[in-house]
Amino acid sequence: MLIGSVIFTGCGPQSTQKSAFKGHDISGSGLGQNLAMQDRNGQLRTLADYQGKIVVVFFGFTQCPDICPTALSQLAQAVDSLDETAQKNVQVLMISVDPARDTPTVLHDYVQLFHPEFEGLTGTAEQLHKTAQSFKAFYAKVPSLQTDQYSMDHSASFYVLDQQGKARSLLDGDASPSDIAHDIRLLLEKKS
Repeated sequence: MLIGSVIFTGCGPQSTQKSAFKGHDISGSGLGQNLAMQDRNGQLRTLADYQGKIVVVFFGFTQCPDICPTALSQLAQAVDSLDETAQKNVQVLMISVDPARDTPTVLHDYVQLFHPEFEGLTGTAEQLHKTAQSFKAFYAKVPSLQTDQYSMDHSASFYVLDQQGKARSLLDGDASPSDIAHDIRLLLEKKS
């Protein structure tokens, strides 16, 4: 499993102002704008479906041995640390990098183990490719020595998008629940 994140730097003059985010400030990057994956009912979902909510996106897969369960546990702790009103204004999305095995039902059942409000999104190989490209997220199938067995390498980062669906913070996959919650609260306070 690949553990890592993508770090973005600006091409213009460097700001001397330090970001208030715990993660990397990716405001203006346009990341994630082409999200288009299927929910548990097979309905196509885009960022427009989550308008008005802070969206936290994580790429993973249900047969992931350690990174994905840990990340989803961190996200659940972060969401649970928010007050009840804030929790209603946050949507965590796990996008499967293994659509061949992660059917809508399998993925839904998996994310529900971590938090009842989490959603899993899957889809066709083409939908995944376009969505991952939109986030600049990496994933690759890793063959096993056993026939018909494989694993998936993938980026392990948390993308935090504001209420208008604009990418604002990119947290490393090992970010603490308190850092994740901090960036969510910051965006809820700004009401971007």
